[in-house]
Amino acid sequence: MPTGERVIRINGAASCVAVQGGTDDAAVLLVGSSMPSWPEELCERLVAGGRRVIRYDARDTGRSESYPPGEPGYSLADLVDDAVGVLDATGTGSAHVVGMSVGGWIAQLLALDHPDRVATLTLVAARPNTPGPVDADLPEHDEALMQVLRTTPDPDWSDPRAVIEYLVLLARTFAGAGTFDEAAARRHAEAEVDRTADVRCATSNIAFADHGPRRREQLGQISAPTLVVHGVQDPFFPIGNGEALAAEIPGARLVRLDGVGHRLPAHAVPIVADELLAHTAPRLSPPSGRSAAVR
Repeated sequence: MPTGERVIRINGAASCVAVQGGTDDAAVLLVGSSMPSWPEELCERLVAGGRRVIRYDARDTGRSESYPPGEPGYSLADLVDDAVGVLDATGTGSAHVVGMSVGGWIAQLLALDHPDRVATLTLVAARPNTPGPVDADLPEHDEALMQVLRTTPDPDWSDPRAVIEYLVLLARTFAGAGTFDEAAARRHAEAEVDRTADVRCATSNIAFADHGPRRREQLGQISAPTLVVHGVQDPFFPIGNGEALAAEIPGARLVRLDGVGHRLPAHAVPIVADELLAHTAPRLSPPSGRSAAVR
């Protein structure tokens, strides 16, 4: 984990924030779940490339505010305001915003509602609509994944070892047919258990939050240069979701990651880092869309 973590009161809730890189470097705001959801190597490569990386634990994750199970004290709109608050708290006027998975929804709304704060937008393993019934033109969650989620009993949440095993199982499931590194997944699970107030809420409370009205129809209003990065083997938000985002956001470029599921395996990190450094470079001239093969 990065050094210099600090807990800040943002929008009435405790938010744990960390910053890496020089104060004069272009800022990259990583919007996901907890800080460990972003590979450390990715952050290091961005910093080495002259970027100031800002990470934070979203509500209910890591060292940020935690709420009772099934009773999140926030809406999706609050999470968007939290992202703005993180920018304010770190003295950042605008940033290159990167949203992954659930963070992809937050990043889309941030680009729509606060375009002056979003220099560029990157969506990783994201989809155009928020939780709930999927739109008819989008692929559903993979049935094998859903079967595991439906039939796997909850662990004893008071037993850290049981929770770690449960998180490793989820990581294996979300990898789908993509590459899965059990040792890395275990290290990640251990980090999550070590720093999270209530892992049960971190894995489920977002589903109970008020997601607000539909916004997919507004994606054409996003003005920030947009990069969409999506694993070809993603079982949670299958690749058709990334293709839809790239088609509906003006000028967006899609990078397909072969051999990648819903999370970023280690061998995908260099490609994603290079894509981000190119996308966030000054006076960007976007190349034509292409697929990136990850072996």
